[in-house]
Amino acid sequence: MSRPSIAHIDLDALRHNYRLARNIHGGRALAVMKANAYGHGAGPCALALEGIADGFAVAFLEEAVALREAGIRSPILVLEGVFAGQDIATLELLDLWTVVHHEEQLRMIELHEGVPRIGVWLKADSGMGRAGFALQEMPAAHARLLASGKVTEVTLMTHFARADEPDHSATLHQITAFDAATSTLQGDRSLCNSAGVLGWPRACRDWARPGIMLYGADPMPAANSSLRPVMTLESQVFATRWLQTGEPLGYGATFVATRPTRVGLVAIGYADGYPRVAPNGTPVAVDGHATRLVGRVSMDMLTVDLSDLPATGIGSRVELWGAQVGVNDVARRVGTVSYELLCNVKRVPLAYRDGAASE
Repeated sequence: MSRPSIAHIDLDALRHNYRLARNIHGGRALAVMKANAYGHGAGPCALALEGIADGFAVAFLEEAVALREAGIRSPILVLEGVFAGQDIATLELLDLWTVVHHEEQLRMIELHEGVPRIGVWLKADSGMGRAGFALQEMPAAHARLLASGKVTEVTLMTHFARADEPDHSATLHQITAFDAATSTLQGDRSLCNSAGVLGWPRACRDWARPGIMLYGADPMPAANSSLRPVMTLESQVFATRWLQTGEPLGYGATFVATRPTRVGLVAIGYADGYPRVAPNGTPVAVDGHATRLVGRVSMDMLTVDLSDLPATGIGSRVELWGAQVGVNDVARRVGTVSYELLCNVKRVPLAYRDGAASE
């Protein structure tokens, strides 16, 4: 029998979340597939959305090539843009869109030999302070792209720094600044990431770029119950033992029993992507019953409290996150975000569930 750790990927939930994002936003939406679809498998996830999604977005060129090789024919946007001038030919060959967010990328297009015809998304730094042309530089950059004769269209975009903070004014300032700087420029607009879609209707324009919400994790403080988790990370109990009062458990003795404690050993650990820093009390579910992590997470295994679950034992199913244990809840316990937890999943096989395929 193979090791029982597995990540179930619900493709129906993925499609549901994409439709929800598109409906809330009201315009077209690129499904963000970067980082292997946030750990969910970019090829299968994109194929599940092909014909539904208006297009896709990835971080860099190699991710776009992989989607084309998987059979994706819809538009694909390369969010980081190109790193070398020779990549322009690949954009044209594979009919890819690219972001242009700094002077060197703009010059790569202008200086490229031949006359490629590519779609460009021109990025403004409206307050993120990370990537993008300064707002006062946008008109000149826009004019240079059009004058180059090498682009088919220019979409204007920016990225929010604090959209997941609905009570902070930063996003409103970014929207206002972007609008003022681009008011005279032609082209579609794209402002909203997932948090923008969910929390900032004033930012909804021609294109959205939903990422984390596609996978069922809400970036906003008040979770949207309509989102459905796509990944269920699970394993099984493969051994049990009793700790007596005062006995320690695991590396560093981070857990010491305060009563007789029945412990289940679970076949999953930080080498599989479950966070090593998860503290005692982090929620898990065993055979559908809520319980907690006890002891330090090891490379290949972790331990859970079975004291109040007498019907559980060897072979019991353990959900680390999914429909019952929210990935956001686990992320809060370990001081990170759901993005990191999902992207870190590795070594465990991905098993796809696709109700549409069986209809």
